Amino acid sequence: MAKTQRKGNGRAAKSATPPPRTAEKDGSASERARTRKSLSTTPGARGKLGRVRMPPARKLSGIQPAASEEDSSGKYVYCVIESERPLSFGLLGIGPQPGEVHTVHYRGIAAIVSNTPMVVQDPTKDNVLAHQRVNETVMQQHTVIPMSFGTVFKTDDDIIELLRSAYDAFKDVLSKMQDKFEFGLKVLWDRDLLIREIEEEDEDIRRLKGEISSQKGSTYFARMQYGRLIDAALQGRSERYVAEIFEGLRDVSVASRSNKPIGDRMIMNAAFLVGRDLEGSFDIRVKDIGQRYDKLTFKYTGPWPPYNFVNIRLKLERAH
Repeated sequence: MAKTQRKGNGRAAKSATPPPRTAEKDGSASERARTRKSLSTTPGARGKLGRVRMPPARKLSGIQPAASEEDSSGKYVYCVIESERPLSFGLLGIGPQPGEVHTVHYRGIAAIVSNTPMVVQDPTKDNVLAHQRVNETVMQQHTVIPMSFGTVFKTDDDIIELLRSAYDAFKDVLSKMQDKFEFGLKVLWDRDLLIREIEEEDEDIRRLKGEISSQKGSTYFARMQYGRLIDAALQGRSERYVAEIFEGLRDVSVASRSNKPIGDRMIMNAAFLVGRDLEGSFDIRVKDIGQRYDKLTFKYTGPWPPYNFVNIRLKLERAH
């Protein structure tokens, strides 16, 4: 049984570029977003199929009000949504004393912001989680275009100018991404295990390995040929696995994107755009695919805003 983990984790984009849950019948959206869930397969199997969510917000000790205008002269922007009326999401903002997360509006769209000092925000674990947590909270009720980590403007007027300058692009993306989420799927394998399997299946590779092991005469050419055959076999198997997984998820997703794998063990690093109505079906399909590949490990994350499927280039420079 393949090992599959799903957890909340994202990346920060460099512009207003957006960068991945099993659907549950009971419980509120916020409860689902905070729940760590493991989808176990049959007892005694090699692996497990599960999903890990983002950790809950930090508990505040005592009363810690949002930073005041006197000591916070900037506006940290998390994302853009459609909204005509002012909204507040509570003390979730980035910083040691989480600020009130609220909206700044322009013609039916709104930036989600909180007060912050005009400093460069370090991408510490707490800061990145706070940034992601705000986006995750907002996207439970709204379609979200996330801003990159560390996006800070001086005033509300600067944010309104941002919304004005990219208004058409924001409206277009919000329409196309309505009720859609991004899910990430990384697939890893045990290379040594696969090599042993290939050696057992391929007679030529098995013969070359025997020549190398016997140490009879020079083994240089045998080692070179063995290495080429192994690399080709691994490449072919990797491409087949990836193609089959993409094909298996095609009818439960709107779009997909393949990113460069990270490290030697990863063979697939993909993002999938999934409609809200197909989220449960997508979860089930990932689980089914994981059960079919007992030599692979699946890391499954989400839901996220559609980071990999949106690319808005801002015309307005951020405040420094």
